[in-house]
Amino acid sequence: MKKLFMLCCASLLAACSSNSPAPQASLDGEVFYLQRIALPPAATLSVSLQDVSLMDAPAVTLASQAGPIKGNVPLPFHLSYDPAQVKPGHRYAVSARIEYQGQLLFISTEQHSVALDGSDQQPLRIKVDPAR
Repeated sequence: MKKLFMLCCASLLAACSSNSPAPQASLDGEVFYLQRIALPPAATLSVSLQDVSLMDAPAVTLASQAGPIKGNVPLPFHLSYDPAQVKPGHRYAVSARIEYQGQLLFISTEQHSVALDGSDQQPLRIKVDPAR
């Protein structure tokens, strides 16, 4: 009986100490362009959430999504990120690009700032412009 009790206590402690998944926050939105053209069937969309606080250093990516495009514009995206990575006083932005066979077709040319404090209006709308 004592061994059974010890085994139950050990199991309970192991269950309590197991790593729970980190809390996740997310940004949802859509990417669009104004040109009246269809994208090639194998085009890909990449969207990223980055810390753009430092001007003389590369941006730090908090979340990204990349994959084949399904359907027509607007193109939906979903970015999940760890809110523990969000630092007070830092600036964050979402950027997007559309490529086909490694060639850039469209890219966001304006900064789309996000606060990441729950006040961001969703869905975000990210406009991309032709790369040429």
